[in-house]
Amino acid sequence: MNGLDVEIAGALGPRFDEVLTAPALDLVALLHDEFDDRRRELLGAREERQARLDAGETLDFASETAEVREGDWAVAPAPPALAGRRVEITGPTDRKMVINALNSGAAGFMADFEDANSPTWANMVGGQVNLLDAVRGTIAHADGDREYRLGDDPATLHVRPRGWHLPERHLRVEGEPVSGALFDFALFLFHNAGELLERGAGPFFYLPKLESRHEAALWDDVFVAAQEALGLDRGTIRATILVETLPAAFEMDEILWALRDHATGLNAGRWDYIFSAIKRFRTRPEFVLPDRSQVTMTVPFMRAYTELLVRTAHRRGAHAIGGMAAVIPSRRDPEANARAYAAVREDKRREAGDGFDGTWVAHPDSVPVAREAFDAVLGDRPNQLDRRREDVSVGAADLLAIPDTPGRPTAAGLRANVEVGVAYVDSWLRGQGAAAIGGLMEDAATAEISRGQVWQWVRHGAFGEDEARAVLEAQPPGPARDLFESVALGAEFAEFLTIPGYARLDE
Repeated sequence: MNGLDVEIAGALGPRFDEVLTAPALDLVALLHDEFDDRRRELLGAREERQARLDAGETLDFASETAEVREGDWAVAPAPPALAGRRVEITGPTDRKMVINALNSGAAGFMADFEDANSPTWANMVGGQVNLLDAVRGTIAHADGDREYRLGDDPATLHVRPRGWHLPERHLRVEGEPVSGALFDFALFLFHNAGELLERGAGPFFYLPKLESRHEAALWDDVFVAAQEALGLDRGTIRATILVETLPAAFEMDEILWALRDHATGLNAGRWDYIFSAIKRFRTRPEFVLPDRSQVTMTVPFMRAYTELLVRTAHRRGAHAIGGMAAVIPSRRDPEANARAYAAVREDKRREAGDGFDGTWVAHPDSVPVAREAFDAVLGDRPNQLDRRREDVSVGAADLLAIPDTPGRPTAAGLRANVEVGVAYVDSWLRGQGAAAIGGLMEDAATAEISRGQVWQWVRHGAFGEDEARAVLEAQPPGPARDLFESVALGAEFAEFLTIPGYARLDE
C-alpha cells in the first residue's frame, strides 16, 4: 500500500472485488496523488482561454512551437497489432455489446467509457469486469435462449477512458474524488496489460477531448509513471488521439510530439468537433451554424480540419482514422437501409480517397460497407502512411471558416435538436450511454451539439427564447427535459452537459 487514504463510496456489485483490488487502487491513488493538481490547473487554463475568446481573441498556431511543426520527426512505429486499421467499431462496455463488437469482423473495437457510456458506478466498474473477461477470451452472455461467446479472431481492443473534465465520485483519495480518466485508464492497464502483451497485442487507448499540447503531455507523463509502476517498458502503452476540439486542430503536431513515444494515430471526432466550434466561439454571432444536418464533412471548416489531420498524421508516421458512421439498420425497412448505406459508402470512399487509414462504424452491419471502400483504395497495403498529402495547405483562416458554412437554422432543425437531445439525455440518465434514435446510434456528442445549437441560436436571435421553450415544453416532462433546458437555455454556456448530468444520475 502507498499510505494514501483510499475510500470506495459506491456499492460493490457482482465481481467488483476482482477489479477494485488493493494493488489496482494503489495505482489509481498513485496517479491521482502525482497528477490531479496538474489536471485541475489545465482545466483552469481552458477557462482562461475561453475568457480571452469571449473578449474577442481568436485561435492561431502557436509561434513558440514553430520548430515542432517545421521539424523532421516521427512518432514511434506502430506495433504489428496496429499495422492495419481499416474499420474500427465503437460502443459502450456492456457485455453483449463487447462480444458483438469483438466478433463484428472489424479490425478494432474501441470500448468506450466516455461519450457512449453513462457513468454510473455499475457501468464503470461492470465495464471493467467485462473487459477483463474479453481480454482473456472467456466473456459470455446469455440473452433468453441465445448464448453469446467470443469468436476465434476478435477485433483488436482499444479503450477510451473519460476526458480530463469528468470526476469519479465513487472513489476518493485523501477525501477527494479521483479523475474519471485516471480511474478508467489505471484499472484497465493494471489488470490487462500483461495478458494483452502475452497475446500479441498491448494496452491500446483512445484519448478524448484534448485541447492542447499541455494536456497531451499530462497523458504522456501518466503513461510513463504507470509503466514504471508496473514494470512495463516505455512505449508499451499506445494511444490514438481524438482531434475533436477546435483548439486541438491548431496543435496536432504538438500533441503528437508530446506523445511521440506512445502515439499511434489521430482520429477525426466530427460531432464533438462541431460542438467545440460552437462552444469556443459561442459569443460571436458570425459563427452561428445552420442545422446540424447541414454541417457535413464537406463544408469548408470541416474539410480543412480533416485534410490537415491526414497530412499531419502521415507526416509524423501516425495513422489517420476517420469519423463515425452511426447508422443502425432497420429490420423492417430495406429501402431506408439502402439509402443509409449508400450515404455511408460515399462517406467512406471520400475518407479513403483523402488518405485516411481507417474509419469508425457503430454497428456490425456497417463493417463490410466501410471495409469495401477502404479495400478499394488500399488493396493489399495495411495503411496509407506513404501518402503524405503534401498537396494540402491549411491555415488558421481555413480552420476558422465556420461562417462560410452554407445553410441556416430552421424550425425543423430546432425541433430535431430538442427532440433528439431530450431523448438522448433521458437514455443517459437511465444509465444507457448509447441510444438508437431515428435510425442512428447517438452518444453524448449528439446531445452536446443539439443543446449547443439551441443555446447559440437563441443567444444570437435565430429564434426567440419563447419559441425554443415552446418546442421544449412539447417534450415529456421529467428530469431529462429539465437537464436539457438547463444547458440549452441557461444564461451561461455549460462546458459539458455531462457535468451537471453526473450530479443527477440516480444510482
